Amino acid sequence: MDALTIHEAAHTTGWSARMLRYVERIGLVEPQRSDAGYRLYGPEELQRLRTLRELQERFDVGLGELGFALRLRREQDLRDAVEAWFEAEPQRPAEVPAADWLRFEQEKHQRLLGALQQHAPSLTEIG
Repeated sequence: MDALTIHEAAHTTGWSARMLRYVERIGLVEPQRSDAGYRLYGPEELQRLRTLRELQERFDVGLGELGFALRLRREQDLRDAVEAWFEAEPQRPAEVPAADWLRFEQEKHQRLLGALQQHAPSLTEIG
């Protein structure tokens, strides 16, 4: 099989080896593997990388956005949840007086951030 190693593919395409690993991890391009487990980029993968870059430039989208779009195509529950979020209208809970709604939402955010910090401290330190 005619194929390039990850470093040869990186040199050929202008993507770094690190970016090629990321593109693979998010499922956008999946290179073949050698018997020893090395990534092998054939003409199909090189074409996908070229058209991926063209897609990014044409529509000004990032790899993460395209990876998320792929997840939306593959995961029905995620697609349904995102669609429901887009359709949802903010609504004050009936038990919360209008004058307290802002404080109520702030407290919910603080509890959420506290829970996130317990599970992944570095996530809440960003920003």
